[in-house]
Amino acid sequence: MISFNQLTKRFGDKVAVNNLNLTVQDGEIFGFLGPNGAGKTTTIKMLVGLLEPSTGQISVNNIDVRQNPLEAKRLLSYVPDNPDIYDKMTGKQYLDFLGAVYNLDPAMADKTIRYYADLFEITDALNDLIGSYSHGMKQKLVLVGALFHNPHTLVLDEPMVGLDPKSSFNLKEIMRQRCSQGLSVFFSTHVMEVAEKICDRIAIINHGNIIAVGTMDELRAMAHGGQTLEELFLELTNE
Repeated sequence: MISFNQLTKRFGDKVAVNNLNLTVQDGEIFGFLGPNGAGKTTTIKMLVGLLEPSTGQISVNNIDVRQNPLEAKRLLSYVPDNPDIYDKMTGKQYLDFLGAVYNLDPAMADKTIRYYADLFEITDALNDLIGSYSHGMKQKLVLVGALFHNPHTLVLDEPMVGLDPKSSFNLKEIMRQRCSQGLSVFFSTHVMEVAEKICDRIAIINHGNIIAVGTMDELRAMAHGGQTLEELFLELTNE
């Protein structure tokens, strides 16, 4: 479970995230939507420890992210919106490094790496330098790195960007399988059709404020006429 309690982030006079209160339950795919600059990535970076909140609290399975950052990070995997990783490493070296960070058994880690590398079709590139990868290949590598140690919670910021259709399909299947096991996924996306199809609940943020939270049926009840998520999103964020 992820809990955001009165979370606020200021950059000087600008309030990027304003008094955010939100709970993501175990076993659900939770979509976090909003226009560009709404506060999505700022919220995610506070969750994974890359930004310090101005005020408020975040906890993962009742572990405070600020007070016990290492314990919280052991439960998380983060896929950023831009896969900016170590160009001078090979793909295999990068994954071995992550395995060592999470103190995984090397033999078990290799087995799981092979499974996900085959699934995302990057096995043949693992001995190449990451600097030679395309954007899509880097995105696949980051996903393998996020998945192979089986985290409790996946935090994904625009995870479908750069993926081919087959890889996007496989990622969506993995997200659903993980949630059926009682694990959770918190992700942002601009692809409304994806969010509508796979999310159990959705929150919409605009100008740093949560303006709607709920299932698709609950969001429809808040709006006047929209039926698709795209229509609801445009209506609820229309100024």
